Amino acid sequence: MILGVNPYLVTNGNGNEAVEFYKASLGATVQDVRTFADMPESPDFKVPEEVKNYILHAHLKIGDADLMISDTFPGQPHNVGDNITIAIHLDNVEEAKELFAKLQDGGNVIMELQETFWSPGYGQLVDKFGISWQLNVHLPSK
Repeated sequence: MILGVNPYLVTNGNGNEAVEFYKASLGATVQDVRTFADMPESPDFKVPEEVKNYILHAHLKIGDADLMISDTFPGQPHNVGDNITIAIHLDNVEEAKELFAKLQDGGNVIMELQETFWSPGYGQLVDKFGISWQLNVHLPSK
C-alpha cells in the first residue's frame, strides 16, 4: 500500500543551510537528518572527506506535510530545475516493484529498485513526462 507522497528537494552542498532555512521560514520541525558520513563504507565508492557533512537525507515536518531534502550525490551533476523529485513511500516490496515498472514505462531508470542500507526496496526514475520519482519501501520495525 502507498503510505504517502511528498516533495524531495535536492540541494547542491547546502542542504544543512536549507534545513535551517525551512525550519526558520516555515516553522518546520526536523524529524531526521543523516549525512554522507552515515553511509556504510564501500570499496566501490569512497565518500570524499569534504562532503561527509553534506545531507544524505533530511526529513522535515511542516504542519501535516513531509518535506525531504538531500544534497546532490558526490560526482553527480546538480541541475537547477531538475532538483525536485516526488517521493512515494510504500510498505510492500512487491507493490513497489509493480509501481516502479509502471512508472518507468517510456521513461528512464536512474537507480534500479533495489535493497539499500535503509530500505528493502529503493529506486529512482524519470517518467515519460520528465517527472523524477523516488520509491522507498518502509517496513515496520521489529
